[in-house]
Amino acid sequence: KLTELLQWYVTTFRDPLMLQPPEWFKAFVYCEAFLQLPFFPVAGYAFLKGGCRWIRTPAIIYSTHVATTLFAILAHVLFHDFSKSELLGPQTLHERLTLLSVYVPYLLIPLLILYTMLCNPHYSHPEKRKRK
Repeated sequence: KLTELLQWYVTTFRDPLMLQPPEWFKAFVYCEAFLQLPFFPVAGYAFLKGGCRWIRTPAIIYSTHVATTLFAILAHVLFHDFSKSELLGPQTLHERLTLLSVYVPYLLIPLLILYTMLCNPHYSHPEKRKRK
């Protein structure tokens, strides 16, 4: 069933990155598996508990890393010549924009986290410590 779902996705959205990923895309997948996924439970704890200012630096690192990788993926989707690929990739602007709509949420969420960490007064002001 999962193979059928993957095949449906690749056919519907014309995303060859999922079936035959280039080496640079594989590197992003490994970063996601070994760096980003372990961050999720830690961040989930910090955000659900609330008041955890220590999450600011890890969240900034996470969000900038993910945004950087997504810029590369989005540029590839927009500008790569898929006519020479073995698998069908997006050919028209409409198909490229459709595939982009799949990847854009993965950029927006980290940008919102980054904005929150940099602009929210709760996270942006240093913690004041009491003098003894």
